[in-house]
Amino acid sequence: MRARILIGLLGLSLVAGCAAPSKPGKPVAPAPAAPKPRAEPPDTCGLRAVKSLVGQPRSAIPVPVNPALRRVTCTRCVQTQDYNPRRLNIYYDADTGVIERVACG
Repeated sequence: MRARILIGLLGLSLVAGCAAPSKPGKPVAPAPAAPKPRAEPPDTCGLRAVKSLVGQPRSAIPVPVNPALRRVTCTRCVQTQDYNPRRLNIYYDADTGVIERVACG
């Protein structure tokens, strides 16, 4: 009786070994990571205090405490290309005199 059971198990294992391998499933891609929030650059030039000037006339620009750290220029005007992270740049439209943007540098 034991011999029959062993022969039966051996036969089953041989049949199972001859079966075609199953197709591997598609690999599951990991869920995309949530985008990291953009870190706001440090306010090295006082930019946050003057962001509200955009869209206002050039005459709304307050008198600077330290003129060496502020540049007011038109968007088409020639300017130096040196970069100073502590300098506040205020750009206005040459035709209308309306402030278009403010930036550090």
